[in-house]
Amino acid sequence: MKIFFSAGEPSGDIHASNLIRELRQRDPSIQCEGFGGPLMASAGCDLKYPLADHSVMWFTEVLANATTFLSLISQADRYFRHHRPDAVVLVDYPGFNWWMARRAKFHGIPVYYFVPPQIWAWLQYRVEKMRKFVDHVLCTLPFEKAWYAERNVDATYVGHPFFDELPLQNLDAGFMKEHQPGGDIIALLPGSRTKEVKHNIGSLYRTAQHIHQARPDTRFMIACFKPHQKEMVDEYLRTHAPLPIKTYIARTPEILELAKAVVSVSGSVSLEIMWRRKPTVILYRMTRLFYNVAKHFIRVPYITLVNLIAQRAVFPEFPVHQCPAPQMAEHVLGWLSDPAKYQAKRDELTALCHEVAKPGACARTADYILETLRASKTRAA
Repeated sequence: MKIFFSAGEPSGDIHASNLIRELRQRDPSIQCEGFGGPLMASAGCDLKYPLADHSVMWFTEVLANATTFLSLISQADRYFRHHRPDAVVLVDYPGFNWWMARRAKFHGIPVYYFVPPQIWAWLQYRVEKMRKFVDHVLCTLPFEKAWYAERNVDATYVGHPFFDELPLQNLDAGFMKEHQPGGDIIALLPGSRTKEVKHNIGSLYRTAQHIHQARPDTRFMIACFKPHQKEMVDEYLRTHAPLPIKTYIARTPEILELAKAVVSVSGSVSLEIMWRRKPTVILYRMTRLFYNVAKHFIRVPYITLVNLIAQRAVFPEFPVHQCPAPQMAEHVLGWLSDPAKYQAKRDELTALCHEVAKPGACARTADYILETLRASKTRAA
């Protein structure tokens, strides 16, 4: 059996690699090929292109990478025609993966969408693409299955694969011990995309200023995803008034574990924050133009995954075009100054984790894919 994967961005690389391991554990003869990242390659995928390196999120970035994307779509089309995999598995990354689904469907290859895009949140008309080009949607959020079912899309709830990855994290004991002494640590998470870092670092810094002014014993740790993003943040800090802020690469689990509270850019990392029971304020800073356009299309009350799962504002969130630093700092200072309020928030996160943070999404997805493929082959025979 041969399965082709298409996963963009680092998170897609993680989820696809774990799914590949589950598939190969069930059937070692399965051949996995496709577009993705280094983790997929280490899991046994024959990587045709490092698509996970292309974390684009704005229209201008898509245009800048258009030649690359068109070339990859053409490459995939030739592969589907001449090598014909038994299935195509798409992981998030909708702008590109819609085209992958279209080409696979043209060649009559079953398409599975694992970690589907949040089309229920805005631009819901895209469900037509899901219905037309995708055979099975493997939902990661509890309410998605019913939403798709109401729109005649075949969907199965498997859970979020982030909860497969979190229990496997091993914290660096030396790093933890080195940074434990001192005042309360506030984690600052500027996002995994370079554009996010640029848009949000100023608001994170000003929030830290407000917190430190009220609580001089606080310290701040910024979790950067890539070296060039750390350099960007360090340059920003050098040109602003000094604060007790340090930046790190690839230390997000340790920083979250050390932190008393968190100020984070919206993203899937909110699930990890929930899992570690850390009271958090969520920021999503955007341009005024994008803000004014988006508010006419967004169809959900929250932007943060944790809040969407809970259907309430577990994490205060600020999807804004202006800096909300005073308001965000107020939430953090409220937790630092009121132990009962702080513990109540942690208890709320614990209860939510017990409800939804269940590992096994990749195992359930692997079972579903193999069962449906084998059933299809049996019917064809």
